[in-house]
Amino acid sequence: MSTRIPDDQVHSRRSRRIGALLATCACGSLLVSCGSDNNAGGGVSASVRPTAPNESNFSGTAPSALSSAASSIIGSARASASAAASSLSAAASEFEASVSADTARASAQAQAELKKVQGPGNARSDVAMTGLPRAKTGGLLAVLVNITNNTDRTASYAVQVDFKNPDGKVVETRFVGAENLKPGQRAQPVAISRQPTQPQLTPVLAKAQRY
Repeated sequence: MSTRIPDDQVHSRRSRRIGALLATCACGSLLVSCGSDNNAGGGVSASVRPTAPNESNFSGTAPSALSSAASSIIGSARASASAAASSLSAAASEFEASVSADTARASAQAQAELKKVQGPGNARSDVAMTGLPRAKTGGLLAVLVNITNNTDRTASYAVQVDFKNPDGKVVETRFVGAENLKPGQRAQPVAISRQPTQPQLTPVLAKAQRY
């Protein structure tokens, strides 16, 4: 004897079967859409949508900023060069002023004495010259004139220094002197050229007179 299943239970079972079938189809469709023909291993390859980068993480410098930085560096270098040139000029003026203060009167006296002298003078053997480093003269060409009284009595000296160019032409003349040197005593006046550094000049002992 068979038992008849009520209609409402039949409809309920059909609904559950249909729902399960739809879920299975949906899952299969999802797997198919996620699969990749290029994936040889048969694994799932998800497609990731690109996102915009976070600009706050960038550390690069914009071209305009680079240009500004370069201009700043060039300006700083020019300012440093200008400052160095001004400093060198100031050092030269200071050196010359310190020398001139000590030798101005002696120089005038030496020039006056040498006007009376014909030829190289009588005291060239008592005079020697030594070049001074430009680093100590502010870039000026200067020579230390060593005057030594090699006689047995007090004497004064007048010295002429000529500065010659590479062609041997005298382009500048300086006078230095020393007064009342005792026997064996030494004086060291400085002769300074005010000519440009180029062409290079050579200092030459032109005259030395003892009086």
